Amino acid sequence: MDLTEQKKAIEAILFLNEEPMQASRLAGALELSAEEVKKAVLELQAEFKSASRGLQIFETAEGYQMGTHPELAPVLERAFSEDISSNLTTAALEVLAIIAYKQPVTRIEIESIRGVRSEQVLINLVKRKLIKVAGRKEGPGRPLLYCTTADFLKYFGLKDLDELPELNLELPETEGEQEH
Repeated sequence: MDLTEQKKAIEAILFLNEEPMQASRLAGALELSAEEVKKAVLELQAEFKSASRGLQIFETAEGYQMGTHPELAPVLERAFSEDISSNLTTAALEVLAIIAYKQPVTRIEIESIRGVRSEQVLINLVKRKLIKVAGRKEGPGRPLLYCTTADFLKYFGLKDLDELPELNLELPETEGEQEH
């Protein structure tokens, strides 16, 4: 199978598969080496990018996946407005951000940062498999510790947590406080 046929096959497999596909699994299906698959995927990614297509192939924690460009989200949300209810609430996004940057973290720690109860939000995020219980913290009551999952990475199109944007925690000056 030449490179053109390899790329066509990989594109078709990724198009039909809703979940990320590991390079090793693609290699097995196409009877190629993992390196050949990676080379073909890199070429496909470049072709999609140079052609300014609405689709892209991106790498996630679990392999390769075909998806839409993030900048198309507003258009897609309008086109599929009945599916908007599946989007995350502001509260869910706040909790996810706290967990992503501070994991593993307890419910009490999350609530102290947000200033509001977060138990129901945590339950919903666990149900959606965006977070999971990572164990229990040593100490009184042994509270549950939460961390993000591979589904979290997939949902936000991240390869790993190192791709999270850097936090900029500049605090505003309070009245009467002046720099000297």
